[in-house]
Amino acid sequence: MKLNYKELGDPKSQPLLILHGVFGSLDNWLTLGRQFAETYRVFLIDQRNHGRSPHDEKMNYAVLADDLYHFIEEHQLKNPLLIGHSMGGKVVMQYALTYPDTYEKMVVVDISPRKYNVSHHEAILNGLKAIDVENLKSRGEADEKLGQYIDEEGVRMFLLKNLARTKDGFEWKMNLPVLEKSILKIGGAVTKNKNIDTAVDFNDKSTLFINGGQSRYIQEKDIPTITKYFPTAHIHTIEEAGHWVHAQAPKEFFETVMNFLQS
Repeated sequence: MKLNYKELGDPKSQPLLILHGVFGSLDNWLTLGRQFAETYRVFLIDQRNHGRSPHDEKMNYAVLADDLYHFIEEHQLKNPLLIGHSMGGKVVMQYALTYPDTYEKMVVVDISPRKYNVSHHEAILNGLKAIDVENLKSRGEADEKLGQYIDEEGVRMFLLKNLARTKDGFEWKMNLPVLEKSILKIGGAVTKNKNIDTAVDFNDKSTLFINGGQSRYIQEKDIPTITKYFPTAHIHTIEEAGHWVHAQAPKEFFETVMNFLQS
C-alpha cells in the first residue's frame, strides 16, 4: 500500500517517522514536524484508512506495522527514529516487536501495549455518522450536529479536520465504516513475535514513553507490561497535559523528545 506522506527537512539527515492516532492525520503533526525537521528528515504519514492514504478493509496492528515496514523499505530509510501517538504508538510498538533490527529509537505517546476499552469512542462514532456529508452545506453545520454528541470544542475541531470539500460538497477523508468496524481491533493489545526474546532483542534499544499527567491511558498497572516488552523503556510524564500531549504541551514535548533522540 502506498501511504500518503509529507516529507520535511534535509534528505541527508537521519529519518524520523511520525504516526498519528485514530481519526487523525499527518496534518495533526505539521507544526511539530517542522520543528523536528530542523534536525531530522521528517516523514509525516497518513496511516491506511486515514487522511489521504488508501482505504482498505483490513485494519489491525499487524497490517499497520507491515505498512510501516514497506514504507521504510520503499524509501530506503536507514536507522529510522519512530514516534507514534495513541493508535500510532501501538503501531510503532507492533513494528518494533515484529522488526526489531530495523530502527534506532522509538517514542510512544500516551499509550501502552495492553488492550483498551473503546466504549469512549462510541459517542465519537455516533456523532460522525450523524453528519450527512452528502447534503452538508458547511463545516459549521457539521460542528453543530457533532456538538450534540461531543461537548469539547477541541475534540470536534480535531475530528472535523477529516472533512474534505468536493465540487459537490463534502466527503470524509477517513474510511469511517472500516474504522467503526475495526474499533475493537484498534483498542486491542500489541502482540510479540514468538521468535523474539524481548530481554535480548530490546536490551540495546532506547524507548521513551511520554504520557499526559491528566490522561489515564498509561497507568501504574501498565509499567510491568511496558518493561516486559521494552526492558530499557523510560517513562516521562508531562503533568499538565492530557491524551493529546503533543498538542497540549508542545514545548515540553518537543524538548523531551529531542533530549531523548540526541542522548
